[in-house]
Amino acid sequence: MGQDVSLWTTPAPDALRVTPETTVAALDTRSTPGFTGDKKAGELLLVERGAVLSALQEKLYANGRSGDTRSVLLVLQGMDTSGKGGIVRHVIGQVDPQGVDHASFGVPTAEEKAHHYLWRIKNALPKGGQMGVFDRSHYEEVLVVRVHNLVPAEVWSTRYDEINAFEKELADSGTTIVKCAMFVSLDEQKARLTERLERPDKYWKFNPNDIDERLLWPAYQEAYQAVLDKTSTEHAPWHVIPADRKWFSRLAITELLIDALERLQLDWPPPDFDIEHEKQRLARA
Repeated sequence: MGQDVSLWTTPAPDALRVTPETTVAALDTRSTPGFTGDKKAGELLLVERGAVLSALQEKLYANGRSGDTRSVLLVLQGMDTSGKGGIVRHVIGQVDPQGVDHASFGVPTAEEKAHHYLWRIKNALPKGGQMGVFDRSHYEEVLVVRVHNLVPAEVWSTRYDEINAFEKELADSGTTIVKCAMFVSLDEQKARLTERLERPDKYWKFNPNDIDERLLWPAYQEAYQAVLDKTSTEHAPWHVIPADRKWFSRLAITELLIDALERLQLDWPPPDFDIEHEKQRLARA
């Protein structure tokens, strides 16, 4: 028996979208906004909705192969252990990898530092028919850069408007932008970091710098609040994802992507050949 999509009493795009009242410091990171089901119901629904996402993404990819220049870009931004990698594995992993452009943005390389900060972002944008995924993004330039004072305030403070203009241009060119800010509590983060230190198969995920970053959480809260306040726009709104419950964050972002693809009103591209003629040729072959 299928799971009831009406467990979403408020559609995910509406329940999770940033509003002027959104406050990072007051966020309940264990909450499941708009969703009334439990973990079991959420996990079962994810399987079903994942199939819907996969079918829609296949249409996007097929249209891209036929010259459609539209694309979808998922921007994942969040503190360490917020689950960005899990989204790539468990949400994006549900679709055809041929139609996915994935990019992860860490500390800029020497070459990247020699260019404008958006240079490496523009080089990684999805092509027509592709679903792009940014694991961290251009927002590092107003988050990490701000918290660590890597450039003067008069420099990073101008980037909000610059980012808005960049995303407006991107949206106008046919890219649907889905921005997700993922938040975990400090207690949940500690538990996830502890697991990485206790399991040999998780050592590779641990970065000693993650502990130092925890101490800067108040500054990061302030920086994230500024990002949500200044860069959630009609053409590229932010969605806040409470991420203590991994099953919920994965289901929520699946729903956001389904909504983005459905709004494209995709259909299968028509053939560029004579179907009956090819059937006859095949019958003779």
